[in-house]
Amino acid sequence: MARHNGTGLKMGLAGAYAAVMTMIQSAKLNGHDPYAYLKDVLTRLPAQKNNAIDAL
Repeated sequence: MARHNGTGLKMGLAGAYAAVMTMIQSAKLNGHDPYAYLKDVLTRLPAQKNNAIDAL
């Protein structure tokens, strides 16, 4: 039996933190307000179809 080390779909707290920090830095580098950017993306995300995720 092989052990599963938590990789794959499970991101964990550190991975989630890194993803949020990446989005904040990306917003800053593109001249956007990080709070407004995250609010917009996280508000639209639940209704977004998987094949249109790039539109965010």
